[in-house]
Amino acid sequence: MPKPEIHPQWYPEAKVFCDGEIVMTVGSTQPELHVDVWSGNHPFYTGTQKIIDTEGRVERFLRKYGMSDQQNSPPEEQAATEKK
Repeated sequence: MPKPEIHPQWYPEAKVFCDGEIVMTVGSTQPELHVDVWSGNHPFYTGTQKIIDTEGRVERFLRKYGMSDQQNSPPEEQAATEKK
């Protein structure tokens, strides 16, 4: 039996919102939870992958380890790689 007056209010049907839509209900100490990522839109669970290329880091990594396609790179980069 919990001690009275020391525990937060419990909401057994708290609503979880993602992008303005209710995605599920859970038990929580808050009546509403606003999240950016949940299992319905997380790449691990959906099987989709989204690479965010900041300052060309992904392309540089792919070039460094020889995993990029030479057809997809710009012509000046192809000429520079062929000279090496």
